[in-house]
Amino acid sequence: MPNCIPIGFLLLFPAIASAAILEAGPGKLYATPCKALAVAHDGDTVQIQPALYTGDVCAFSQNSLTIQGVNGRPHIAAGGKSSRNKGIWVSSGSNLTVENIEFSGATSTDHNGAGIRAEGVNWTVRNCYFHDNQDGILEGNVAGSHILIEFTEFAHNGSGDGLSHNVYIGHAASLVFRFNWSHNSVAGHLLKTRAAANSVLYNRLTGESGTGSYELDIPNGGTSFVIGNLIQQGPNSQNDKIIAYLEEGAHSRNPGKHLYVVNNTIVNNQSTGMFVAVGAAGTVPVLIQNNILDGPGEITNQPQAVQKTNFTGSLLFVDAAAFNYQLQSGSPAINAGSDPGSVNGVSLAPSHQYVQPACGQLRITAGAIDIGAYEYGGAGAALACR
Repeated sequence: MPNCIPIGFLLLFPAIASAAILEAGPGKLYATPCKALAVAHDGDTVQIQPALYTGDVCAFSQNSLTIQGVNGRPHIAAGGKSSRNKGIWVSSGSNLTVENIEFSGATSTDHNGAGIRAEGVNWTVRNCYFHDNQDGILEGNVAGSHILIEFTEFAHNGSGDGLSHNVYIGHAASLVFRFNWSHNSVAGHLLKTRAAANSVLYNRLTGESGTGSYELDIPNGGTSFVIGNLIQQGPNSQNDKIIAYLEEGAHSRNPGKHLYVVNNTIVNNQSTGMFVAVGAAGTVPVLIQNNILDGPGEITNQPQAVQKTNFTGSLLFVDAAAFNYQLQSGSPAINAGSDPGSVNGVSLAPSHQYVQPACGQLRITAGAIDIGAYEYGGAGAALACR
């Protein structure tokens, strides 16, 4: 039986009553976020007013901190500075929550300057924006850490060396990455994760005009669900593989070897390519089901992969040039899918679909399930993502 995490997984961290609310920004007690973070205690909430905070970089280690942008989204710009030569914020405390903040310009001498360098156990990033950093988020291989990233945009991150990425998760216990928009990375990947369990759900991972490599890289395996995503490889990509799994080999922290690629819309705008590339260590059959695979290239290099009701060929997208991959009336993908079933009681059928920008809505299936990330006429209630 594969090790897996529920598709609807919500990270529930220990509740600690906030000791205080600290306000930062113009006219507040603390002029900048880092001044408030310097005096915060475990369980505090730091609320940041919308303003540009240039060079306000710092490290902090409190547990159960909540850091929020309020009344708008504050912008933390590195301005040529770096905390501990790692990035804008370096957090080693456990159970951190960061909401509604913009991070830009992080650099370091090792070309891994991150908007957030996450070195603690268990954290959530929600409704944020990371752009023009060497790494958007870089996670520090924290064993046992559970990570949730949702409703967040990543753009133009990467130092150009191919080793820094829009998002880079190390050997954590699990990653839930959902309702995010990662695009236009610089040489690196849109999402790279070494976590032992991955749920990559209802995102837009689009290379667009960027020079990135893989759209999704899961280099050491781990039980991974890739469901309901819009994935596009742009014409300037430095690699013709779109989803890569186990390409750096097996790892002791990643016992699972199961990959489920279900109900995604995957578009290749290069002249050649491979939609799902599996390394030599990938001996467990990958499930590739109900996916739209638009453009040239092999579906996969794994001979034993289980392929069911995928669609290749001429489709009727609403506006592919504008990355609107919803289906038009008469599309051959409508009612053409098959029930993907479940794994250990966890349904593989998509429950939501992506809404631009960095949001989502319920997906309502009438009749047979449609192939791809969208159900024609099946838009349900929108999520509260802003």
